Amino acid sequence: MPAVAEGSPRSADAPAMPGSKQIQIPAQVPAQFQPATQPPAQPANGKTVTIIDGSTGKRQEVPIAATRDARAPLEQKLLEVSRHGPIPRVGPDGARPSEVYARPIKPIQGKKDGPRVAVVIGGLGISAAATKQAMTKLPGPVTFAFTPYGVDVEGMVTAARAEGHEVLLQAPMEPFDYPDNDPGPQTLLTTLSIDQNTDRLQWLMSRFQGYVGITNQMGARFTSTEAALAPVLKEAARRGLIYIDDGSSPRSLAGQIAGANNLPFAKAEIVLDAVQTTAHIDRALGRLEALAREHGSAVGVASALPDSIERIAQWAKGAEARGIVLVPITAVAMKPKSS
Repeated sequence: MPAVAEGSPRSADAPAMPGSKQIQIPAQVPAQFQPATQPPAQPANGKTVTIIDGSTGKRQEVPIAATRDARAPLEQKLLEVSRHGPIPRVGPDGARPSEVYARPIKPIQGKKDGPRVAVVIGGLGISAAATKQAMTKLPGPVTFAFTPYGVDVEGMVTAARAEGHEVLLQAPMEPFDYPDNDPGPQTLLTTLSIDQNTDRLQWLMSRFQGYVGITNQMGARFTSTEAALAPVLKEAARRGLIYIDDGSSPRSLAGQIAGANNLPFAKAEIVLDAVQTTAHIDRALGRLEALAREHGSAVGVASALPDSIERIAQWAKGAEARGIVLVPITAVAMKPKSS
């Protein structure tokens, strides 16, 4: 995953890539989606974040909205007002965002329920072009994980949800080589107090709405530190969300902590594009399919890179014919489980 730090102004994102179906990513929020207590969304005023690749040092500056695009989630009862803006909560009637925003599973016609595979595409929201390419090429059951940065991340999230995708919030967490590798502003850190990390988490949760849960962006140090991770997962559980571990760190304690807090949880077995070549991605998808046949379900994650999107799209076209049921992430994470 790329890292993020504060930087200086630059122009808006490049035009989106063409595809086989037309996806509209709204530039502005329709008035009917704006809570009466919120001011209209404003354009970015020059504030940016800089994407820093921790291995190469390559920098890329991206504009970030100075004020929230104030689109409300579909269910107002699932909103709580925080000092940063609306954040998820369990509704007065017990409704949970992870259930209300879950997408139905499409069974294979004429066959019993086959092995389930969930695929999560991360790193969306900064580039409108990459996000549009993912929406154009990938079927609805593929889950999209959005970073909290970008000019119109709420518009992109809404467009993705309209196309049938479940959405996750990708929360930046401290890696072992922080700050040389910096996931971005409001990163959750092991050196901060519980109250400070909770406040940062609520800032992250307020960037957009309609997501079913949280997944980590980086975070090898943070997810291996129980004192730091446990309060964050407890807060996620309290707000009716799920947690998805991207499987990048073997030291992660997320499974054990999720189980102790009755938090629906899943962990990715395979990073599909750990090596960014067509051959590796195809082999990884084959291994993911084999794991699903062996265990009944499996989760794979990938980044929003052109080759990754293309290979996953091609694999998904033939999945049903091979008896594989491609499912949204909630279909494999609705019950707490401890690793």
